[in-house]
Amino acid sequence: MTTEPVFHRPEYAADMAQQLLKPSALQVQVRSGVFLSGIRRIGKTTFLRQDLIPALESMGALVIYVDLWADRSKSPASLVHEAVKETLSALSASGTGLLARFKGLNISAAGLSFGFQLDAVGKPGGATLGHVFTELVDKVKTDVVLIIDEVQHALGTEDGTNLLFALKAARDAVNTRPGTPGHLLVLGTGSHKSLVADMATRRSQPFAGAVSTGYEPLGSGFVSWKRDQLGQIKGIKLPSHEVMVQGFLAVGQRPEELQSALVLLQSRPEAPDIAFPIICSTLASAAAEVEIATIEGLGALASAIFDRVVSGNESGEFKLFSADAINSYSDQIGMPVDTPQVQNMIDRMITANLILRQSHGVYAVADPFVRQAWQQRKAMQLLGAPSQTGPDGGSN
Repeated sequence: MTTEPVFHRPEYAADMAQQLLKPSALQVQVRSGVFLSGIRRIGKTTFLRQDLIPALESMGALVIYVDLWADRSKSPASLVHEAVKETLSALSASGTGLLARFKGLNISAAGLSFGFQLDAVGKPGGATLGHVFTELVDKVKTDVVLIIDEVQHALGTEDGTNLLFALKAARDAVNTRPGTPGHLLVLGTGSHKSLVADMATRRSQPFAGAVSTGYEPLGSGFVSWKRDQLGQIKGIKLPSHEVMVQGFLAVGQRPEELQSALVLLQSRPEAPDIAFPIICSTLASAAAEVEIATIEGLGALASAIFDRVVSGNESGEFKLFSADAINSYSDQIGMPVDTPQVQNMIDRMITANLILRQSHGVYAVADPFVRQAWQQRKAMQLLGAPSQTGPDGGSN
């Protein structure tokens, strides 16, 4: 038996593509934009490239993909403009695979011609994105989907803010026209859950009113695929499916962490079903400790606030600015604390992707496994026990 080199999610991709391109009357808000968030390293980019883009293209859409993490030396606006110009160039040149997809539109063999200079897009005096996307939709007569991976990197700079407003203006220019032959759909994805969600929910953001949703993590189907893939290797040690699923959950449903756990399993003398849970728990704790060290690096106030967020998640209380909360912070750090200090620290923790804003005055831990590790660490400290063990079972 052979398996695909990449785990595919055709049903998830097809459902998302259907909602984007053929929304029901209750789903038309997607045309305002969609912002998809999920914690780091859970397979979002692989899903976009391997499943969602092919699904969109199979339904006739023209997809432009750009990763704002692809080249950190370039501004988000430069990366988006380059991706757009690359697509325009492919459509205006003869013999390209992209051009062949639209051969039914009586396009000349030389390719599409545009009423603006391609090289000037994104430069002063060049065509605006509104002009570019309007003409592009009119030429290809279908939906154009712009996917911006790690979209939160467009925040925080004047250049990035201007880009987002330009894309919002382009969206409106295309989508509000009577009888438009296609729509411009903007899909932003990112690992900074709070910032990505804010882009769709905060009134100050250009895409306020867009759809904000969470990425659906990989599950037992991925584990089955992984076991089948590795099971073809002679002599490899694997845990049972049930134990492997629980281990995958323990490492935050992150494929790379699961792979690391399986590699470590090969050198363990115990039975796989005994060793694997220990390995996964240890890897999860080690990864969470990195985040916890970041919290502690921000100081005692950050630790006190984070602990209250964790406790609030358990009790349903989210009062981080109440008199009781302020007094508690002061007692814990041994000096007076005021509300502006607390707000400033919360903003810093959101920027660091440690906590996220769920709604007004309501906060949560960005990564649930960091929350779990914090709870375990706190319990061990109360018992006076070591809080972490290494992959070999020994103390770090």
